[in-house]
Amino acid sequence: MGQSLDWMPSGAKVVTAHDRKTEGKCPLIVFYEKNGLERSHFSIEEPAEVVIQALKWNCNSELLAALVSCGQYDVIKIWSCSNNHWYLKQELRYTKKEGVKFSWDPTKPLHLICWTLGGEVIAHRFAWTTAVSETSVALVIDGLRILITPLHLGLMPPPMSLFYLAFPCSVNEVCFVSKNSKNHLTAYLSNGSLCVVELPAADKWEEFEGNGITVDPCHCDFSLNNSMHLTWIDTRTLIGICRWSDYCSSTPMRSSEAGNLEEKHDSLFFVNEIKLVCSEDCLPGSVSSSGWQARVSKRMPLEGPVIGVSRNPAKGGSAFIQLSGGKIVKYCSELRMTAPIQSGELCPDYDFPTSCPSMTAVPCHENGVVRTLLLGLDDSSKLHMGKRLLSNNCSSFTFYSSSYGATEQVVTHLLVTTKQDLLFIVDVNEIFLKNGQVTIDSHVNKHPRAKPSKEHITVWEKGSKLIGVLHGDEAAVIIQTTRGNLECMYTRKLVLVAIVQALVQRRFKDAMDMVRRHRIDFNMLVDYCGWKAFIKSAADFVKEVNNLSHITEFVCSIKNENVSGKLYEAYISFPEQCSSSMDSENLHGALSENKVTSVLMAIRKALEEQIEESSSRELCILTTLARSGPPLLEEALNRIKVIRELELHGVDDGRRKLYPSAEESLKHLLWLTEPEAVFNAALGLYDLNLAAIVALNSQKDPKEFLPFLKGLECLPPAIMRYTIDLKLARYESALRNIVSAGNEYHADCMELLNSNPQLFPLGLQLFSDPDKRHQILEAWGDHLFEEKCFGEAAITYQCCSSYQKSLKAYHACGDWRGVFTVTGLLNFTKEEILQLAQELCDEFQALGKPGDAAKIALEYCSDVDRGVGCYIMAREWEEALRVAYMHSRQDLVDTVKDAALECAAVLISEYQEGLLKVGKYLARYVAVRQRRLSLAAKLQSEDRFMDVEDDNISEVSSSFSEMSAYTTRSTKESSASVISSSASKSRGSRRQKKAGKIQSWGGDGTSGASQGDVSGHWCAKRA
Repeated sequence: MGQSLDWMPSGAKVVTAHDRKTEGKCPLIVFYEKNGLERSHFSIEEPAEVVIQALKWNCNSELLAALVSCGQYDVIKIWSCSNNHWYLKQELRYTKKEGVKFSWDPTKPLHLICWTLGGEVIAHRFAWTTAVSETSVALVIDGLRILITPLHLGLMPPPMSLFYLAFPCSVNEVCFVSKNSKNHLTAYLSNGSLCVVELPAADKWEEFEGNGITVDPCHCDFSLNNSMHLTWIDTRTLIGICRWSDYCSSTPMRSSEAGNLEEKHDSLFFVNEIKLVCSEDCLPGSVSSSGWQARVSKRMPLEGPVIGVSRNPAKGGSAFIQLSGGKIVKYCSELRMTAPIQSGELCPDYDFPTSCPSMTAVPCHENGVVRTLLLGLDDSSKLHMGKRLLSNNCSSFTFYSSSYGATEQVVTHLLVTTKQDLLFIVDVNEIFLKNGQVTIDSHVNKHPRAKPSKEHITVWEKGSKLIGVLHGDEAAVIIQTTRGNLECMYTRKLVLVAIVQALVQRRFKDAMDMVRRHRIDFNMLVDYCGWKAFIKSAADFVKEVNNLSHITEFVCSIKNENVSGKLYEAYISFPEQCSSSMDSENLHGALSENKVTSVLMAIRKALEEQIEESSSRELCILTTLARSGPPLLEEALNRIKVIRELELHGVDDGRRKLYPSAEESLKHLLWLTEPEAVFNAALGLYDLNLAAIVALNSQKDPKEFLPFLKGLECLPPAIMRYTIDLKLARYESALRNIVSAGNEYHADCMELLNSNPQLFPLGLQLFSDPDKRHQILEAWGDHLFEEKCFGEAAITYQCCSSYQKSLKAYHACGDWRGVFTVTGLLNFTKEEILQLAQELCDEFQALGKPGDAAKIALEYCSDVDRGVGCYIMAREWEEALRVAYMHSRQDLVDTVKDAALECAAVLISEYQEGLLKVGKYLARYVAVRQRRLSLAAKLQSEDRFMDVEDDNISEVSSSFSEMSAYTTRSTKESSASVISSSASKSRGSRRQKKAGKIQSWGGDGTSGASQGDVSGHWCAKRA
């Protein structure tokens, strides 16, 4: 054991160095538990002669730094542990003359302070960077190696990888670019050299599985000491940030702050533009790292320290540089300068309010225009879009693009994880539309971690972070747990976005595959743009999917519900024309019910046109018939009947082999629908043999169906069809069949009509014999009379000359005109008409119809006195005067005048009485209203004082009780008046008692009753 020793700040273990010079091996770093047992160890991969001078943990126990003395230089190595593997993440080299020492910042875990014998102090500020490219290629730095895994081929948690690149010395920084099916990787090594690797398209990397590829450094005519933030701005151009110093050759990974430096130049930081040229041709499908040459073509000063660099995705040859404090400048290779951001080039408010170590620039669409979205995450977990705060609780973020097959992916969604381990997926368009400060996690407190919500997803392992996504149809979110494992999540929102994108691009096969893979409702394929639009594309759908089993599964899942307005409305937005049309369909009902039938009819037609004849196609067509609403079982059985006839005739041609057997088809149909419904449909075809086959295959009891079928077989054909129709409740067909059976079954026909009155119109059409038509009409009239449709019954009786029944029907409905019309048809005498008129006059007077009674008395009884009296009862004063003057009866005129004056006096008296009541109620209502307002003001002022005397409490309690059911006080005021003392309890009891006593006149109930009385009296006076 060496002299270097350091306790982990968390106290879990202690680290020390183990010298193995005697064995001729490099030193080990060994970890011990508190009890002294060895926990683990790893090799530093250096020669055996090196000496580990110091070991130090950072303040959060995540990073371990070691000062190693080598032959010609001293080096500071920094490791991190993940998935039980120690990764060498950074190596800082110093000369022996400098005599470097180091120490971690006691409060900032990613700050390392180094100092030399010459008095130079350098503070290194590191930041974790997730090296997952836009094409979902994961890169992991592990000392001399870079582990490479294309995530779309499989999830391999580090330290596992698809293959790795081996370098001459430790890698400090790596950058990756993919364009035009070519991938370029650049690695900056700890000795200041640069390595460039050209890789083929990612779909050809499977042949490299498990291999290690050695990389040669490129030829450089310059030294890259102090270079950081390497970024591709083109496939042959890099930029890097250089710190000018004549005394220090360290190469920090992130922005650094130099202290005690002699300022020999106006600026301490520069942008180096590096041009790359390859003198050798790369073989297709191979990895090439030789023949590369690098030179610094441009060098431009910067205003201050650099926090981050991000390539401009909207324009090649440019990048965004973040200076200390969050200021953003743009580097342009063509202009040979750095300039402030122009208006409109980035989203508004492009400068960050503070330094953001994690910065990403991505292309997006804003109102149809491609813009660059620049986001930054600062050290306090705040996510910024320029000066706008998107989240104040962000732990990691990434982007998703729904583009399929596009060379330049435009992002559509922002993914954010919070410290509460919640994953938010936000549409980029929603970010542009909202102008508030916090738009993503402002409602986190309203949703506890364990409570499910459609607005976010709960990440199941605490501390997990986003490392990337699989774009396009994959729609996968990849997170890394604190232990280092990788997890893949298929969120419902991104999956639906990918399906919608496929539907918009008419990639029906891809959409179908995603729906099946992620168990999305198949109705999504139909409802997104509306089932009417889907019907027009049914042929393309069937042709592209071209898988009968998948189409059958789709057919079986179609239903009349609209998932756009129920199941998935919270995840994605549906087209407005689709939602409005579906709303109208749901309102009317009929169109919504036709969705299944119409879609399946279009699918069936497309199957017959696009797919060659086969057994699977026939079964799929039978499925469309069986799943229609209602099921088209008779059409399906007709197709099976054709197959059965081919089998019975012994036809053995090529066409017969393209169809399934009749038994297989029938079993398929029985599996899809109720056996009883199929049996009834077979009976409806009047094919008893087919019905018997259906019954046998549906496992019906032969004792039940054989006697029934034999009985039907013995009947005449028309009666057999009539009996079957009666069983199936097909009454119209039954009526036609019983009529065709002959006159001997006329009694059965009348019985059928009487039991099914809706058949009377059809019965009149089927019979031409006048006697039978009259019989049907009379039966129809009897039915209407029983249903109390007296007017229709009277007319029906007249059609069949049943005048007595017609007279009775007119009398029952109170149609005195119809009654006297029928008396003319029956040739009543004057005496009979007079007697009938007097009876009707008495009846109408008793029924409260004096107007009709007056007309009957005048027209048929010639009784002027009675007629005028009835008009007076009806208060038809003008008509009463007209009749009195017409017959020159002055006595009747005086009678009418006296009755009118008496009626007017009564109405005036009632109006005056009502007016007095309304005035009283109005005054009462105003008094109650004023009292309530004064009591409310009094209580609000008194409840502010919590320490009141008992007498005052009693007074307030009494005042409150007089308010009765007053409920307009706020919850805060009510809670403030409650005191945990005996006085408050007694006050509550007194409130309840007094509230019960004065309820009748003081509160809401009283005012409501007053309003009801007032409105009631006004209505009465208006009448």
